Amino acid sequence: MRTTTFLGFVELLGRTSSVTLARAYVRGLLMAAGHRDTDDVELLAGELVANAVNHSNSGRRTSGTIKLRVSAEDRNVRVEVTDEGSAMPIPPIPAQVDPLQESGRGLWLVRELSSAWGWTQSAAGRTVWFEMASPQRTGSPDSNGDDATER
Repeated sequence: MRTTTFLGFVELLGRTSSVTLARAYVRGLLMAAGHRDTDDVELLAGELVANAVNHSNSGRRTSGTIKLRVSAEDRNVRVEVTDEGSAMPIPPIPAQVDPLQESGRGLWLVRELSSAWGWTQSAAGRTVWFEMASPQRTGSPDSNGDDATER
């Protein structure tokens, strides 16, 4: 049986500043749940929020919003970013990206770093989600021992 644990939900404005807020929010949720290595999850959440700001109605409308939901299921963390939709379909993901380019890498990174990802479209907007193996938990048996009690 799979157990899903809801970690948090936040609604952000469709503004560039929301990328930093989203990353900090995800880091805070995961750290509070005992996870230590949150960098990749933070990065991908930030990329999805940036895409929503730059490519959806959430970023085009004055009062546009983006919804960010984080949950954990078994040994995976799932992040969902919902925007207010767009007339554009999800863009194709390049096979390779130019490391010096400052844009166009978001979904490529999601594909490369996540264990699973996808998107759904509804009348309310588009949700892009990804799952990653759960970042190492503080004191877990597979941690590097920093949190272990010496015997």
